[in-house]
Amino acid sequence: MNAAAIDPAVPWFAPYRTDGAALCTAIAGGVSAAAALDARAVARLAPIRLDAGPLRFVEAAAQPRGEAYESFIARTAAVPTRDNRHDLLNGLVWLCFPELKRRMNELQAAAIAAQGIGPARGPLRDALTVFDENGALLRAPAVLAEALRRRDWHTLFIAQREAWREAELALIGHALLDKLTAPRKPIVAHVLIVEPGEDPVSRLSAAHLAGKPFWPLPVLGVPGWWPANDDPRFYDDPAVFRRG
Repeated sequence: MNAAAIDPAVPWFAPYRTDGAALCTAIAGGVSAAAALDARAVARLAPIRLDAGPLRFVEAAAQPRGEAYESFIARTAAVPTRDNRHDLLNGLVWLCFPELKRRMNELQAAAIAAQGIGPARGPLRDALTVFDENGALLRAPAVLAEALRRRDWHTLFIAQREAWREAELALIGHALLDKLTAPRKPIVAHVLIVEPGEDPVSRLSAAHLAGKPFWPLPVLGVPGWWPANDDPRFYDDPAVFRRG
């Protein structure tokens, strides 16, 4: 597995820096992704708990054939983990945002229990999958939140650039983090906007998520996240910074 592509120093990796660096060191020493994550989970002073027990990470083969991934996690509190970067980053998000991941798993497992596995996930499971894979959380001054909702890129990134000093943007999607190991200008996050001081878990209700309450944000446009965006002409790219 190529964990060397993970750079803990990049700005968007800030919430994961400590755990991510430790995991990369373990994997460089020949440990599997599942073993590295499980050791990190067990070593915590306050174990992360699901209803079925403390969170653990197991090899992907531990998941029985025919049982849905989310159902297995809810039943066992164990996350099946393949030995690849995508699953390593998924585990890292579990370590750093356990209550969000737990709530997403609860909703997925409940929907599967009620509806089974069919050819289509349905609106709720679709929204959960989008957020799990490509989501981000934004706490920001109202002027930034409203500009994002309008896709008013000039206000968001140029006119109100200094307001980003008061904003917090956390990338939650593990596929998003994986894509950013090779940064490209068109990479977009699906952002869930939360109020300053608000617990984001409170936004993860079935009714709210079924409406896919996400806003597209080209993440390399965030001030301080990519050197090229110091030049306002960076945003003169309608293929990336599209009008609403």
